[in-house]
Amino acid sequence: MFKVFENCDEIWHAGDFGTLEVAQQLREFKVLRGVYGNIDAQEIRIDYPENLRFECEGVDVLMTHIAGRPGRYPARVRKLVKSDPPQIFICGHSHILHVENDDAYGMKYINPGAAGHEGAHIMRTVLKCTCEDGELKNLRLIELGKRGRKARQES
Repeated sequence: MFKVFENCDEIWHAGDFGTLEVAQQLREFKVLRGVYGNIDAQEIRIDYPENLRFECEGVDVLMTHIAGRPGRYPARVRKLVKSDPPQIFICGHSHILHVENDDAYGMKYINPGAAGHEGAHIMRTVLKCTCEDGELKNLRLIELGKRGRKARQES
């Protein structure tokens, strides 16, 4: 079911798990780091915070669900990154893949899109990367196929 994650050490999820079952399946498959999304019920919010800051192989990562985009962050996000910007800032919510260097804060902004079948996206996507010696390396896009009822039957 999660073949795309077979060679990963960890899965990072930027919210909108949808169901506790999805979070549990991911957690049973690999180490899971995640934040809750706006569609996630209280049962998910108990286990996953709104914001998550962590280090992976010397890379400083901040993750939240609703974050806007570089130059258009809401006040809550500006407050999170202004005094101590991470190297990598990961968010979700839009379901639209977007990667950009945010020069104003000296960080890489990453929205991996969405792997599920619900939302505004057309193509289901995940991003894979390597964290090594304090650097993000080998960031690459994996397309999982189109979302929707017909695509769901084919996958």
